[in-house]
Amino acid sequence: MSRIVDLGSLAGAYAARLLAESGHDVIRIDPADGDAVRWTSPFLGDAPDPEQGTFHHFLNAGKRSLSLNLESPDAWRVFLALLRTADAVVTSRPLPMNGESTNERLVWTDIEEEEDELCAYARSGLLSLTGQRDGRPMLLGGHMIYLATGIQAALGTAAALHVLEHTGQGQRVRVSMQDCLETFVEQAMVEYTFSGTRTERRGNRGTITAISGALPCKDGHWVVSQINRPGRWEKFMEWVQDPELMSDPSLSSDDAQREKKDFIMDRVHAWSKRLTKSEVVEEGQRRRFPCSPVSTPLDLTEDPQLVARGYLAEADDPRFGQILFPRGPVARIRGQEMAPAPTVGQHNAEILTELGYTDADHRALVEIGAV
Repeated sequence: MSRIVDLGSLAGAYAARLLAESGHDVIRIDPADGDAVRWTSPFLGDAPDPEQGTFHHFLNAGKRSLSLNLESPDAWRVFLALLRTADAVVTSRPLPMNGESTNERLVWTDIEEEEDELCAYARSGLLSLTGQRDGRPMLLGGHMIYLATGIQAALGTAAALHVLEHTGQGQRVRVSMQDCLETFVEQAMVEYTFSGTRTERRGNRGTITAISGALPCKDGHWVVSQINRPGRWEKFMEWVQDPELMSDPSLSSDDAQREKKDFIMDRVHAWSKRLTKSEVVEEGQRRRFPCSPVSTPLDLTEDPQLVARGYLAEADDPRFGQILFPRGPVARIRGQEMAPAPTVGQHNAEILTELGYTDADHRALVEIGAV
């Protein structure tokens, strides 16, 4: 497998995490006091701590940490020695290379991350689509913008590594967060181009089909997304048993459903409030209607399906003991174990030895503040 040098911010760190899931040797370059990923809240404790950031624990799992003060000429020489052994670099910041890297086979992935994710989200057009119908636009939570960009960066890096393996030729991969976000608006753009229909914010209700959206129930919310096909409306009525909807035979047509979609969803809303998530979703799935519970993060930490599929796996963490940890989609498919996220500089001695440095060299680098 390949050696990947990771200097990415949130998007780059996630791209490198996916590459670690694939079995690559990913080396995270850390400043001594931790980088922005380690300092991204929330934290697993009462106070900010670069070793306790939740994003750090997920994004840096499966990696090794080499702490380098890249402002130091001695640390820079270590960095260049590392590049000569590497196959790829994933970075979200410019580096003053000046042709110093002698590794012509290197895959170099540059991720253009906006300084402000809200501005990037707004510029892409996505912010106009997410939020309440009569209220302000609303941003997706969980830094999903960076994770979406990281997926594209990981794909680009993996493709370049494939070319490298077969041709020996390095590649320059450039990934723009702005471009990645704009791909999510393509359907709305195509819809307007071909039909003149403007896709608008619908809040908790879908836009593609009449019967779609998140609806309340006794213990939370559930989602339904029903495409109208012959006979499906009648089967939906057999389930919902709403007298007002059943009294209007015209609603079996797709056009009528679109015209009266808010009326339909209001009636389904009133019906589902009488049921629990499990009652409505299990019955809906039994009747083969696409539906799902709206899971909270707490729900997911104990989700039996995620455990059964191997996405959540038992992990022995030196700080937290035996825990269920999201090892990730690629790692699950490959059966790849994911080591806990490293402490800052945890693998300094190990990596320096691999680069040909002696114990005395290591001590000297520590004394001058290079590592």
